[in-house]
Amino acid sequence: MQSKSKIHADPFIQLDQFDRIPDSLVLLILNKVADVRALGRCSAVSKRFNSLVPLVYNIYVKIDRVVTVDGDASDESLNPSSPKPRNLFSHLLKIMLLSIVKPFHHLRNPGNGSKPLLPQLSHHSPAQVLKNFTQIRHLRIELPAGDVGTEDGVLLKWRAEFGSTLQNCVILGGTQIDRKTNACRDQDLSPTSEDNGSIPESFYTNGGLKLRVVWTISSLIAASTRHYLLRPIIKDHPTLRSLILTDADEQGTLCMDVDQLKEFREKPLAASASANRTQVPASNMKLRYAPYLELPEGIGMQGATLVAIRPSVEGSGSNGGSRKEAETFLNDAFDGPFSSAAQALVKRRTYLLEMNGF
Repeated sequence: MQSKSKIHADPFIQLDQFDRIPDSLVLLILNKVADVRALGRCSAVSKRFNSLVPLVYNIYVKIDRVVTVDGDASDESLNPSSPKPRNLFSHLLKIMLLSIVKPFHHLRNPGNGSKPLLPQLSHHSPAQVLKNFTQIRHLRIELPAGDVGTEDGVLLKWRAEFGSTLQNCVILGGTQIDRKTNACRDQDLSPTSEDNGSIPESFYTNGGLKLRVVWTISSLIAASTRHYLLRPIIKDHPTLRSLILTDADEQGTLCMDVDQLKEFREKPLAASASANRTQVPASNMKLRYAPYLELPEGIGMQGATLVAIRPSVEGSGSNGGSRKEAETFLNDAFDGPFSSAAQALVKRRTYLLEMNGF
């Protein structure tokens, strides 16, 4: 009787080749992913991914919408085309995360397979979403919009460094941004018009100085409010080495490096008595102005203004290293054509102002 041939399964077909990739390489890939929602989806792929996602150290959190403090969604906040609220404080304090947490509802605690890593709440703050990432070193958070409302065509950008309080802030503004054309410009705005580097008298009489003061105060309020709201995140993540909080409009950026984060944890935070934000210390301001600037990429800026702000105590010292760091910060604050604008304005005549703490 002829023997029947035996059929054997190929052992190599059953082997998942992905399992041969070491955890260190998988973590490297997950750190390139960075986006917290994408990581939430990755955690659903397998138990292995579920255990590795909390170890990711490079995290990006994009907040698409904000809700009010009591948890009710704000229609005005959710509609990008709607004007920003008139009450700046009310708008700034609506920083509660809603939509980015959904991919994490299935994320399980490795120590307890039945317990979710995140509680089943209807609304989550960024601190809650990040709470179970145990090794975060570099964190970037993006808000849905800038905090300071401006009219169409107006440029306002700011960048601030904080430790336990404000260390440096630079504000770049322009009353009108447009694309250069071959048509002749108004004589008083033309780069060929007489300009000795001084601020014209009309700057003080037509509301120009008042507008710059409003830009400065509003930007500092926005920066100090963002700084105050970072308290729980910094407290929960001692491994943090850098933190950037920006917005989709690229209007303002708050940044903290490893030394500033250490200072934040070690020194008491001075809160403003008027709102939930860090108190802005008494500061020295250096204002530079140009009626018109031609920038790269065919951009023209009217009423170009650069304001550099440093706390008075540090600014009056003779620490050359701190002054050099401040100059580096000023030169590197902005990208693209706006970096060229800042560098051009730095060469202009400087006007010194003083500001009390608030």
